[in-house]
Amino acid sequence: MSTDNLRTLFQLVARRYGFLNEYCCDTCCGQDINVSQSHILFEVSRQHNPSMRDVANALGVDITTFSRQVKALIDKGYVLKTPHPEDQRVHLLSLTEKGKGLEHDIDDEMNNNLEQILSQLNDEDRKTVTKSVELLNTAMKKTENLCC
Repeated sequence: MSTDNLRTLFQLVARRYGFLNEYCCDTCCGQDINVSQSHILFEVSRQHNPSMRDVANALGVDITTFSRQVKALIDKGYVLKTPHPEDQRVHLLSLTEKGKGLEHDIDDEMNNNLEQILSQLNDEDRKTVTKSVELLNTAMKKTENLCC
């Protein structure tokens, strides 16, 4: 497969996955959060009490824009921001019980959607896709400096 075709394929897959994320945020939980806020909930849950900077870096977003999104999540009761016990300049993020519930609901909905998509494949193809995505993710981690 040529590089041009591979790039097109990745663009289409990324776009479709983005649409799936948007659809989930718009419909799944009846909550008023956007895709960016959904990604923040996911990262805070995944990293377990990360700093604001850690999550912003993981998401590749500007800290100012990120701070506004976090403030919105705090105002909605999904996230807590607390000073680091050893460095008051650093703030740690955690999910409230309400935030954990919402993140769990979004995770379930996305997993159900992905399961529905993968159900179109036979077992061997499912395993191949899963293994290929894992291998691609590992390779991308090793070359993060190419685009960041």
